[in-house]
Amino acid sequence: MSVQIMDLSDQAKHQEFMERIESGEKIEADDWMPHEYRQVLIKLISMHGISEIMGALPEKEWTPKAPTLYRKLGIMAKVQDEMGHGQLLLRVAEDLIKPYGKTREDLMEDLFQGKLKFHNVFHWKTKSWADAGLIGWLVDGAAIITQTNMLDASYAPYARALKRIAAEEVFHAQHGEAISVALAQGTMEQKEMLQDALNRWWPALLMFFGPPTMETTGASKQELTIKYKIRKNTNEDLRQFYLTKYVPRIIGIGLTIPDENLRYDEKKEEWIYKQPDWNEFLKIIRNEGPMSKERLRIRKLSYENNAWVRKALGLNNTN
Repeated sequence: MSVQIMDLSDQAKHQEFMERIESGEKIEADDWMPHEYRQVLIKLISMHGISEIMGALPEKEWTPKAPTLYRKLGIMAKVQDEMGHGQLLLRVAEDLIKPYGKTREDLMEDLFQGKLKFHNVFHWKTKSWADAGLIGWLVDGAAIITQTNMLDASYAPYARALKRIAAEEVFHAQHGEAISVALAQGTMEQKEMLQDALNRWWPALLMFFGPPTMETTGASKQELTIKYKIRKNTNEDLRQFYLTKYVPRIIGIGLTIPDENLRYDEKKEEWIYKQPDWNEFLKIIRNEGPMSKERLRIRKLSYENNAWVRKALGLNNTN
């Protein structure tokens, strides 16, 4: 791995930069920033943007199969919001990659070539309408915790985008919770369908925030994002916040959490839980998950089929 050596002027700029963010100042797209900071932002924001787009696919599958017109309109609006979030974030990422002569189209090509990853939770299969409800309630709930942890990010364009996205995600979580509660209060078949969905999705929900630690040759992504004031808390901190918020709610609607080890340790003030299969996590982030290839195929097909729209408008975008 090559190491970038800073000259004295860059060292002075880097020190000044760190002093700025330590004091709470915000960095704009045209400000000087360290190469490492820019790279961390590119990876984080482009992955976030692509994940918003890829994350709409599992729910899009259930739009034509929603049980009522009311539910169909609700999930259609949610999918539309997620695609809008993706476009907003990719515009933020595009400002960061412009100095390298790259565009959003390059980001899409990186996705198709496996260079750009999308969030691990969107590689899983949806098997029932209950999955659509749990995704809205518990997956978007996890996303809200992650995003609010970065609302004060040192990079101003990302922080501004997150404020809008997080506000809309609250409505998405309420939409998913409404579906889940309706199923929990429904027939025995509906209750069993909801419990089955939770049983299948629970490992993915724990994996959502990433491993507590990960062996690397250098600083981990979470360490770098904390160092540069992009986020405040570690993966495990966020997972603990999530369990504290959602375990009582899940139990409260009559569901059983599929983890006999799950308990709150009053002395340690933390949740004890069965660790998910982190080897499975590593497979998923290599695009070897249950639906990885199929979701990428659908996204690539859509991108290629709509190339004529971009050409007609004279745009290089990801619509």
